Amino acid sequence: MQRTRTVLVTGGAGGIGRGVAAAFAELGDTVVIADRDAQRVTETAQALGVHGRTLDITDEAAITRELDSVQEEFGPVEVLVNNAGLLTVHGTLLDLPGGDLDTILRTNVLGTFLMTQHTARRMVDAGVAGAIVNLSSIGGRQPTPGMGGYESSKAAVDALTRWSAIELADSGIRVNAVAPGPVLTEMMAVGMPEGSPQREAWEQRIPLHKFASVEDVAAAAVFLAGDGAAHITGTSLAVDGGQLLT
Repeated sequence: MQRTRTVLVTGGAGGIGRGVAAAFAELGDTVVIADRDAQRVTETAQALGVHGRTLDITDEAAITRELDSVQEEFGPVEVLVNNAGLLTVHGTLLDLPGGDLDTILRTNVLGTFLMTQHTARRMVDAGVAGAIVNLSSIGGRQPTPGMGGYESSKAAVDALTRWSAIELADSGIRVNAVAPGPVLTEMMAVGMPEGSPQREAWEQRIPLHKFASVEDVAAAAVFLAGDGAAHITGTSLAVDGGQLLT
């Protein structure tokens, strides 16, 4: 039986992050969700029976403050899930404003880097052989027109995963990523309802002909953070129904 761990999930107030937090909570882990929206953090934490922190992952002073607070209350973070990210800003190569790309990269790359760096420092100092799981995307390996800014950021997350894995291995810290294809979050269900031409066109790109569920992605994160993946580090696990095969 796996022992109870302290698990921190960024972007945990909704969507994939909420599903990941719920999956770890079901294992009996002590789960802390961190998100920018204080009201959603409170509501989600109460609904799941977990703990909440308000946090902007691009604010280094806030990261330091909240990690210190979590460690003081629950002990060192043993599992970090870097789920927080920006998905909604898109544009073609010729049209995307440079400021928008900067916003994407600050959130998805710099934010993931800062959370990894500050959490890993604490793991090393405490002698914790922890696990870090980043949320990437198959878009980092398979381009979709109009989504290149986001996809470039996720290619960088994959590189950051490998960088972190090789440098933290001597400390016993494993770093991996989950790379979903389209995921049927509430937002996706509204934006691409079942039967819509957009949804049907995208599902035709997927050999299994359906989007991943939030639970599919959460299960992959739990696996990579658990004892069953004890000899896996530096990998980016596609959860895409086979889309990368096409």
